[in-house]
Amino acid sequence: MPADDKWKANMEKVAYMKGFPGLLHAWDQLIGKTVEVVLPLKSKSGSAAIICTDGSFLVVPLLRPEPYELGEALQVGRAHLEPKHAEAYAGYDQLLNKDKEAQRIARLENILGAIRNNAEQLPELKDRLAELIKEWK
Repeated sequence: MPADDKWKANMEKVAYMKGFPGLLHAWDQLIGKTVEVVLPLKSKSGSAAIICTDGSFLVVPLLRPEPYELGEALQVGRAHLEPKHAEAYAGYDQLLNKDKEAQRIARLENILGAIRNNAEQLPELKDRLAELIKEWK
């Protein structure tokens, strides 16, 4: 088989696979479906085929969400997840508050450090800070 024929045959096969009946292309297409089985794919570690009872299916990559994605998922899914995982959400809320407080303190320390580091080079800084404090009172 000439190389050109092989390339054409492969392209035809790929086009057919991409149009295969039941292939889903977006997560929202799973709404209302029942998952029958999740099958790992050997070709790429961590990837899987999600097969639904109605014959639809989805090919998914390794699920390794970034922390910001997990945080957003926990927030947007809270109404659905918290009734089933109330204790876990209580722990998450404690850690979230701890992180926010640590961030607030770090910000304060950065500001104070900047003032200390610039006090000698900017002699008027102390006077300007005193004026600013008076404005706030």
